[in-house]
Amino acid sequence: MKSFLTILSTLLTLLATGQQKEVKSIKAVYDSSSLPELYNKIPIGLYIAFANGEIRTTPGFLRGNYNWNRIKVVPNSGTFQNGYLLLDRKSLISRDYTIQLTITSADIPQSMTADIVLPKLDSIRFHHYADSLKRGFHYYLNVEGIYSSGRIFPLDTSAVSFEVSNGKLLGQDLLINNNETEIQAVNATATYKNDERLKALTTIPVKKLNE
Repeated sequence: MKSFLTILSTLLTLLATGQQKEVKSIKAVYDSSSLPELYNKIPIGLYIAFANGEIRTTPGFLRGNYNWNRIKVVPNSGTFQNGYLLLDRKSLISRDYTIQLTITSADIPQSMTADIVLPKLDSIRFHHYADSLKRGFHYYLNVEGIYSSGRIFPLDTSAVSFEVSNGKLLGQDLLINNNETEIQAVNATATYKNDERLKALTTIPVKKLNE
């Protein structure tokens, strides 16, 4: 009888230990304050839920103690390095801004997956600082990106390219010389480099010489 109780106790202990280590689900999150709309190195974290109700988190962004060196994370877009996703923008666009992480560890012998959905660039627009252009002065072509997160950020020539019908482009500045008196307006187009379907068009009047 005593040996039976010992065996039963051992089995219950093993069962409890196995249940404690069994991972039921994983949730992946990203740090929105890292501005994933603009930057390509994004801190992420994992919530790891065990069968016994325990939830553990990863260090860094979530300040947990389930160390990254215990986990193998393979994203289907970009790369992963010690708690950071390094984004591949063009690949991200083709996947509708969703990254699937395949995760394994000693506690997760059978791989599990978790998705991260990042803010999407919905559209771009011109937002002019002045309503007309003066000959002989640089006119800044201000372009903004409107994101699914509700945020709006200015975009520079690393993200957009420009075409103009008249004048000269100097980086993101447009210049009409004083002697180009026949030009009354300039049509400008901005195109998002990573997705050429996203464009913005504008017409900028040129001030008359006596204005």
